[in-house]
Amino acid sequence: MKTSRAKAAHNVPRKNDPQGLRARILDVAAELFQLRGYCATSMQDLMQAAEVSGGALHHHFASKKALGLAVILERVAPTVRETWIDPVRTSESLRTAVSRIFAGIAAGIEARGRVAGCPLNNLALELALADPEFREAVDSVFSEWRAALGDRIGGTPGGARLDQTRRAAAAMFIISTYSGAMTQAKTSQNSAPLRSAADELMRWIRERNFGAASRISRTPLL
Repeated sequence: MKTSRAKAAHNVPRKNDPQGLRARILDVAAELFQLRGYCATSMQDLMQAAEVSGGALHHHFASKKALGLAVILERVAPTVRETWIDPVRTSESLRTAVSRIFAGIAAGIEARGRVAGCPLNNLALELALADPEFREAVDSVFSEWRAALGDRIGGTPGGARLDQTRRAAAAMFIISTYSGAMTQAKTSQNSAPLRSAADELMRWIRERNFGAASRISRTPLL
């Protein structure tokens, strides 16, 4: 999943534009956290990459933690919605949506020639254990993702027979399959784990008739 528009942000003309400056800082931070990790990225790194002063950075984000939380809610969450949640809600079937999502992500990896990993997974692994606020922010994104999948699974005759607990478990399984495959793709720097996981997941969804030809529309939870 793409995490930022930092390159475009660097080309923004300099002017008195507080919101544009804030957006540029968020874009740059999202990219650096994805490529280097949150802990390995210093405030000095952020200032240099975003081409902002320390005063400007702290005017918008009082601390690195405040910036990290904003990245999760304002950059990572929208990326998950765009990449996963919206296609799941609007596609003609869950299987079609998931197949296209995996194929699109794998194709992007092959075009770029590198795997940076899922930004949500990366931050979850790095930050969720150490800080309850980061854990809550990351979990809110996962919760919205699970809810969208669970709604779609429950929106067809095959899925309707599942109670809420089982729909939630099925949604968690889909996300876990993707997350695990992405982690292996990152460690191998190869899209093959994603393509292999997609094939097995498609069979699993087809056998259970989950989310076949039914559209779900919900207001985003965040």
